[in-house]
Amino acid sequence: MNINNALDYIRENNLIGIKAGQQRLNFLEIWMVVVENRIFARSWGLAEKSWYNTFLENSEGQIECGNTIYYIKALIPDDLDQITDKINKAYLEKYNFGVNSKYAIGIIEEKHIGKTMEFIIDVNANDSNPFHG
Repeated sequence: MNINNALDYIRENNLIGIKAGQQRLNFLEIWMVVVENRIFARSWGLAEKSWYNTFLENSEGQIECGNTIYYIKALIPDDLDQITDKINKAYLEKYNFGVNSKYAIGIIEEKHIGKTMEFIIDVNANDSNPFHG
């Protein structure tokens, strides 16, 4: 399992599949960005039953990068204040075009910055999982 493959996939693709917790059956496609070889996403909808709130209750989940499933741990980054500007820039560079523009500008607003999550690929879980592609 190569974490760099996941990072490259996220850099090159606009929608990445995510499963938060253990109960969700299907992957939900969301925006993710890579900053300093770290994976970040922000909740757009701010709903009570969102992937973000599910991760607050249970940090385990999965991301889908093409045909490969990576087990992840989700957390609120300890250095969010220091890295927010870089995450904002990454969102604008990746998504600020066409119909996405209003959402790219919106996702860097304070209410969404406060819903930033970092995903850490669980190397041990992925190496021991025979189904990870």
